[in-house]
Amino acid sequence: MSENICPQCQSELGWDGQYHCENCSMHFTKIGYCPDCQSQLEKLQACGAASYFCNDKCNELKSKSRVTFEFKPTT
Repeated sequence: MSENICPQCQSELGWDGQYHCENCSMHFTKIGYCPDCQSQLEKLQACGAASYFCNDKCNELKSKSRVTFEFKPTT
């Protein structure tokens, strides 16, 4: 099962440069939050791998397996 699920209808989200739901006709942004301080994380993309960095209180890299992701509607 996909980890990219629409928060409105629970359908799988598609990707066309941004996340979108065919059922709801909505577009979403995937945002990661620090598992320790709950601040929004910065996504660092290098060599085909994504890392997540907490710029707020922790000031360190966070494991993707610990990051909490949410889908927020884009305007």
